[in-house]
Amino acid sequence: MASSTPSSRPCAAMEKTGQWLFSQDIPSDIIVQVGDDTFRLHKFMLVANSGYIRRKVMESDRANLGSIDLSDVPGGAEVFEMAAKFCYGVNFEISVHNVAALRCAAEYLQMTEDYSRGNLAERAEEFINQAAVKTLPGAVALLRSCEGPLLPMAEEVRIVQRSVDAISLKACNEANIPTRSPPDWWAGELAALAPASLQKILSAMKSRGAAPKSLAAAVVVYAEKSLAELLPLSSGAPAPNHSGDARIRLRGPLESLVHVLPPHPDAPLPVGFICCLLRAALFLEASAACRRELEQRASASLDQATVADLLTVSLDFAGERIVDLDSARRIVASFAEREARGGGGALYGRGGGVACCSAAVQKVARTVDGFVGEIATDEELSVSKFAGIAGALPKSARRFDDDLYRAVDIYLKAHPGLDEIEREKVCSVMDPLKLSYEARLHASQNKRLPLQIVLHALYYDQLKLRSGIDGEAAAGALGVTLGREEGPKADVSLIRENEALRSELAKMKMYVSELQRGGGEGSGVKMGSKKTSFFSSVSRRLGKLNPFKQGSKDTSNIDDGVGVDVTKPRRRRFSIS
Repeated sequence: MASSTPSSRPCAAMEKTGQWLFSQDIPSDIIVQVGDDTFRLHKFMLVANSGYIRRKVMESDRANLGSIDLSDVPGGAEVFEMAAKFCYGVNFEISVHNVAALRCAAEYLQMTEDYSRGNLAERAEEFINQAAVKTLPGAVALLRSCEGPLLPMAEEVRIVQRSVDAISLKACNEANIPTRSPPDWWAGELAALAPASLQKILSAMKSRGAAPKSLAAAVVVYAEKSLAELLPLSSGAPAPNHSGDARIRLRGPLESLVHVLPPHPDAPLPVGFICCLLRAALFLEASAACRRELEQRASASLDQATVADLLTVSLDFAGERIVDLDSARRIVASFAEREARGGGGALYGRGGGVACCSAAVQKVARTVDGFVGEIATDEELSVSKFAGIAGALPKSARRFDDDLYRAVDIYLKAHPGLDEIEREKVCSVMDPLKLSYEARLHASQNKRLPLQIVLHALYYDQLKLRSGIDGEAAAGALGVTLGREEGPKADVSLIRENEALRSELAKMKMYVSELQRGGGEGSGVKMGSKKTSFFSSVSRRLGKLNPFKQGSKDTSNIDDGVGVDVTKPRRRRFSIS
């Protein structure tokens, strides 16, 4: 069977040609070879319309040219057969799917007006101008037919440019005044195109003044249709289960789409959509450049992200297992670096002080706190990864650390085997002096927290009692940012008191460290103020607030000097216990 195949192909081609040759009485005098197909035709019919074949016949060294190879003709044997039918005057159908190939073949064979009036090139041009580009689906089909083997000739005869112009014009009109339902139907038509063609259309739409919202909608709909199996945007969507070969096949279209995404100012894409693309890139093990581009885009819109968006990047498709936290950390860190450079609100003030953060920074801080609270229960989450994400933003990004304290407490409870140093590293991401009263009260009785953190919380209350001011003013005295505008002249006495209190706090830390080295353990250390001169420099109220007095962490009888009933119900839950 294999040996009979080559000989049967010419026979089949000749039989097919014989069906439309005008006469079988005149023998053919030229054989045209197009790939594996052979056509027995007549010279005088071909040279009358094709300048290329006429020149080949005239330039031949032989007096009687008997064969010619046209394997390079655009469109191959199928398109050449239609061109030959045109030379013989045989009718055939021209459509939006083959007109581009016919026009390119006419250009290659030089079937133009220079050799015959009403030649194939003119007929193809008439169809393109009067039918193909008149509708959006027709223009899209025409542009799609130009992709692949017809390039670059399709660009040389300006079929690609005319298609792009027609599509961009009609897409802009539909985006402004929809004529069908749903309103973004025009964007769905573009899904049949290659990413390179989409890029040309988006650039043309931008030059026509299309709104960024329209450009973003086109990209989103295009991705949802062309990469539907990789972008389960709805929750609970089934996870893709692709083999290695399937991943390689899908990796190319994804990387091509990311490469042609319009710049962020031109088409601000939804951050949730970017996170879905990033998850797909991680799943397909896309190139580092592809992942980096998506991370930068997610970082640029992080103030619009939700906790679910960050979880999309970090969890697998089923949402059950953490597969990547480095991307989420880099996204948050990149946002912090951009803000620190003055992109959307100062993070640092002069002289080591803290300046007021923008609303975007504070919103991102709340999102990050909620995110780390969600992943804190993962038993395989290491201390370094938890601290790396929770601490990616500077401490000045938060007015209060209550949400972050909750995440820390959840992590400590989910990882009971941590030693003192590891627990201190976990707690280092938050500032105990920026906890609300309820959170400080909870922290003072939290056995999971390191001793230093408890002392910080108690010392804050001592500062309030000594200063006789409210909580926010006391936090300001310790240099904590509460988002208020302060004048250029600071209160000199308040600054001095702040430095003195910091010095006392440092001495207290040293004292506690000495007690621990001397054999004191946890809450079993009894701090008698009469045994050392250190407590003579600290207010007696601190001794009353000390929960370690008498070796107990029960704070039900604490008197904070302002008549606050500590047994009142808490307004918010800060622990998972």
